[in-house]
Amino acid sequence: METHALRSYSQRAAMPRWLIVGFIAGALAVIVFHQSALALLHALQLSPRAPYSFSPTAPFGVPQLWSLAFWGGVWGIVLAAALGRLDGARLIAAATLFGAIAPTLVAWFVVAPLKGQPMAAGFAPAAMMIGPIVNAAWGLGTGIGLYLFGRRR
Repeated sequence: METHALRSYSQRAAMPRWLIVGFIAGALAVIVFHQSALALLHALQLSPRAPYSFSPTAPFGVPQLWSLAFWGGVWGIVLAAALGRLDGARLIAAATLFGAIAPTLVAWFVVAPLKGQPMAAGFAPAAMMIGPIVNAAWGLGTGIGLYLFGRRR
């Protein structure tokens, strides 16, 4: 009983670090993994959007890359909170799957309509595949970051 209480306390004490690393890993995963996947898709002419764009975003004019990195960090916190009990390959695989699904669905069905864009990339299969691919790459990067730096070893 006492061992369980100590383990529970140490897990709670480690949670702030886990969430902070989730934010940092998520933000960096946008720059390294998400945008690299987009670069590959763009080079293969599968995506019209170029990676590493510094075009201003509405309403504050923040460069697109930094906006994406910030939201990648916010999603990194959500991912870290959702997958906090996992470790190792299970964490990385679940983070990749989380990335492919959760941010993509929110982008398709919440963000796009708010921006006056068609839901789910207009349901065009070629356009729909971009989100899950780049977001899975982001999830992979975030999962690797959490695995490497999220917990004291």
